[in-house]
Amino acid sequence: MTRMKTYVTAAAVAAVLVGAPTMAHAIATANTPASTADSQTAVAAKASSSASVRVVTPGERIAAAPKVQLWLTKDGKHWSTPTMANQFRSVTDGNIDMSRPGVSLQAEPVEGSYFLSGVYNGKGDAATVKIKTEQGTVAGTIVRLAGKPGWGAWYATSKLPDGSKSKDSKSYFVRSVTVYDTAGRTIAKMTSPNFG
Repeated sequence: MTRMKTYVTAAAVAAVLVGAPTMAHAIATANTPASTADSQTAVAAKASSSASVRVVTPGERIAAAPKVQLWLTKDGKHWSTPTMANQFRSVTDGNIDMSRPGVSLQAEPVEGSYFLSGVYNGKGDAATVKIKTEQGTVAGTIVRLAGKPGWGAWYATSKLPDGSKSKDSKSYFVRSVTVYDTAGRTIAKMTSPNFG
């Protein structure tokens, strides 16, 4: 029984010592001047609003937008929306020229906004995607499989266009899609024929 008390006492002391730095950090954060706390909040907000990269396993579904799922397999990009389930864009059927950099675009209205997505291919580690629309530039999210498959997918959401300029307003709405690497160099770019 004495050994049991020794172990319990040692565990309690260890728990207090492990918790001490956490408490010190909480106290230091609470005593941080407002201007520093405000700048830390601004940095965190900027980081959360910027684009990201998601590395997924084949078949792993992610919530790309409200009521939209996206997933990758070795054969390409899959996605489902409320109005069209199990859509697919192949990277193996020869429809995409994998010998040169490229990026595709699929755009569809979902829940009051545009869900924009596509497949990209090219050399380099994709870090971000920027979509220029008639309403401004939108930062998207890169999704790729682990390793270096040479391709990946991207997605973003944007407000619906203010008005239709033709029966196919999608071609006018998105002006370009550019995928950048970690150094800010262009991996692949698509420009709408209407905005060459």
